Amino acid sequence: MYPKKFDYFLPGSLNEAIKLLHEREDSKVLAGGQSLLALMKLRLAAPAALVDITQVKDELSYIKKEKTHLAVGALTPHDHLEHNKVVGSLFPILVDAASKIGDQQIRNRGTVGGSCCHADPAADLPTAFLALDPKFVVRGTRGQRSIPSSDFFVDTFSTAVKKDEILTEIRIPYLPKRSGSAYIKHSRREGDFAIVGVGVALTVGPKNVCKDIRISLGAVAPTPIRAKSAEKHLKGKKLNEETIVASAEEANLEADPPSDMHGSREYRLEMIKVFTKRAVKLALSRV
Repeated sequence: MYPKKFDYFLPGSLNEAIKLLHEREDSKVLAGGQSLLALMKLRLAAPAALVDITQVKDELSYIKKEKTHLAVGALTPHDHLEHNKVVGSLFPILVDAASKIGDQQIRNRGTVGGSCCHADPAADLPTAFLALDPKFVVRGTRGQRSIPSSDFFVDTFSTAVKKDEILTEIRIPYLPKRSGSAYIKHSRREGDFAIVGVGVALTVGPKNVCKDIRISLGAVAPTPIRAKSAEKHLKGKKLNEETIVASAEEANLEADPPSDMHGSREYRLEMIKVFTKRAVKLALSRV
């Protein structure tokens, strides 16, 4: 199928792009286009106008070490995130997630910000980011604001980014010393969307006691969610086989997975336990 007719704009600056979004009632931002164009071809999305921001990549494609956080520009391609040495050293969870997105061609074209703003609950990067508790920086006609990760994902394919705003940067706070992170997903084939995705970021204290942990789940609710019951079970306890298995048994308590062609609700609930245990162990091995 072909998409419905639409107007196409190629602004030369971020401010021009924001102005176009504000002026055009039914407009969408086009970044890498790996999700939006597919939906348009199926006529599941039919915006009247596309605002292509690829010409402002010099403003929005970067990975920078700041004093308190790592700054990732919204137009940074998945491939850059996967192969950046700083990201690999500080946040291996993001390398895990980026490397599992589609195939190499998709990782070359798809963008970090595009994946987050598309907000597919089965996508890899939104789940991985949620475990790191970043801030999402957006800019619009009313200026710039910062959205906590807990408020960013609103519903399936829906975020807190307003119609005339553009996600510009993701700010990931540095993890304390003796921290580790990991992302694992269960899918039918390599590169497919997750049946279950699990992200973990943890910090270990003396005697291998869990000082802090965040566990995120993807493809099991309308948005990526935190497995707070499992987190609570592990905090303050020594990390070993017994405590990790026990916490994994509680990892699905907040989940509300669908049944579809890839797996039933009951299957997904069981796989949450399996992959939470694996992800916690992998993160612990990276401390």
